Amino acid sequence: MQVDLLAGTTYGAAVIPKRRPTILAFDSGLGGLTVLGEAVRARPDARIVYAADDAGFPYGRLSEAELVGRVLQVMERLVARSHPDLVIIACNTASTLVLPALRARFTIPFVGTVPAIKPAAEITRSGLISVLATPGTVARDYTRGLIETYAAACDVTLVGSTRLASLAEAALKGEAVDDEAIRAELAPCFVERDGARTDVVTLSCTHYPLLLERMRRLAPWPVTWIDPAPAIARRVAQLLGPAGDHAIDAAGDAPAIFTSGAGITGPLRIALAGYGLTQVMVEPVPLAN
Repeated sequence: MQVDLLAGTTYGAAVIPKRRPTILAFDSGLGGLTVLGEAVRARPDARIVYAADDAGFPYGRLSEAELVGRVLQVMERLVARSHPDLVIIACNTASTLVLPALRARFTIPFVGTVPAIKPAAEITRSGLISVLATPGTVARDYTRGLIETYAAACDVTLVGSTRLASLAEAALKGEAVDDEAIRAELAPCFVERDGARTDVVTLSCTHYPLLLERMRRLAPWPVTWIDPAPAIARRVAQLLGPAGDHAIDAAGDAPAIFTSGAGITGPLRIALAGYGLTQVMVEPVPLAN
């Protein structure tokens, strides 16, 4: 009896093809696209669903209780609609707060996105690292706990950017974004102290890698920028187990679901298609007043 180990599980003489897994990538907006791209490369056999809670964007304006309630509400709809095998919470602001509630509510695995403080502490030479994040992520006890656990010997600068995520969204939608606006958001990350300089910056919001090339150009000196997306993708692949032999065009007809859709533009549709998201849909979930 011949068994194709990539095709699935063998029962008797028959080979049962392994079902194509579904990955739901969720963010408050478009930043999760940076994680989506890595997830597709890690698991090209998977069916991809991308969901942006643009009705709730930005999450930083919500209280902690409102944020937990909002993500649970939206996730109920998305899980019922797409039946995912695994969910990526591609949002640092949500991940640092909502993961326990999601894991208590659903039985499927959730992979979060948290500030890459441990790897930053491991690779810094100067001992000066910066965590570039949203104000909500900067304020979380979770983030400060990571610093105490993994970077106590480092000088860590927490930078809560109020505009960078929105600037990244605007750029992806084809709107003009001035270099000086980006430079102003980056400036607090670059610290000189006692002859040493910041040499590592963690991109602790998934929106920020959308602007990475411009940030590299605008930085006052070269640093190592840490994008957590590859590590997230490796964890996704590990949790899903061995890949099947499905065609590798996993995201070629994948849907992008928005909870508002008010900001969908022609350039954005083109950008989404570049990620394989050719179906743009709206699942209305208004933000409660």
